[in-house]
Amino acid sequence: MDLRGDSRRDALVAIADRYHIAIEDIVPAPAPGAANYVYFLGDHLVVRIPRGGGARLAELAKEATVIPAARRAGVRTPAVVTYDDSCSVVGVPYLVIERVRGRDLGALGVSPTEAAGAYRQVGLSLARLHRLVRGRVGPLPGLGVDDESDPRPTVEALAEVGYVDVDAARWLIGWFDRLARWRPADVEPVVVHGDAAPTNIVVASDLELLGPGADRGVDGVFDTATLVDWGDAAWADPAVDFAKIPLRAVPFALEGYLAGVGARSRAEALHGWAARILWYHLSWALHGAPQEPRTDERTWTAPPLSRLLEVLRFFAQSPPEPWASLA
Repeated sequence: MDLRGDSRRDALVAIADRYHIAIEDIVPAPAPGAANYVYFLGDHLVVRIPRGGGARLAELAKEATVIPAARRAGVRTPAVVTYDDSCSVVGVPYLVIERVRGRDLGALGVSPTEAAGAYRQVGLSLARLHRLVRGRVGPLPGLGVDDESDPRPTVEALAEVGYVDVDAARWLIGWFDRLARWRPADVEPVVVHGDAAPTNIVVASDLELLGPGADRGVDGVFDTATLVDWGDAAWADPAVDFAKIPLRAVPFALEGYLAGVGARSRAEALHGWAARILWYHLSWALHGAPQEPRTDERTWTAPPLSRLLEVLRFFAQSPPEPWASLA
């Protein structure tokens, strides 16, 4: 179901007619995702059309299911306007959502410190999202269970084929052993966004208005943060939702996430969350290191060594407690 050339234009013409939008007012989004063709429908709407069948169609249907639930929980994300899987208008399913004014953090190229306010807002949204458990919202059709695996066998396998030496493998396994002490034995799955990367965090930025040399370190420049692209949503350990956030930005996101925790218990909660999140950052970094390089995605996690380098950058900058004690 890969729309190309004239067939895609025909689909866009039909959608434009349905919403009374001139075809010249439909423009490609500047940075579409790998899963969907994305177009702005004038100033207020966005249409997402899957780039294929199978899993892509399932992801689009999942977005239509989970976005309303997330919004009811208080998550800042654009509303669904239309989900049409009848294939009667353009021959393929498509999703129309509200358009968010602004740009994503990946496109802006700002550092985690510069976008600290935005990441705190993301943490607040994730805290609200993670209140959605099965007992509260039911099964939510289309959401699968994201089962994690123990990373220690992966370390052993990497040593066997020569990606790391035996001494380094022992050290890594020991690190995971220490982090495991802070991980709950039984975590109740919650709804997770699954891809809270900078490319899916849209901020209302005034940088263009402020002009060259503007101070991007002021939180007020990024006083709102909207999560988009719910195709990877799943039932999972809530700590998973911090794994796509650059590790240097995670302390800011955790600050927003734990804003509702009492001061007395916040230190212990912060230590536990930091250990769980670091577990995933290390685990996914080691899993991705042997992969072939990719050039078709702009997310920071796509290059095979990016995650390992992000961990290195984070700890090389002398992070605050409890992070330093987790190394």
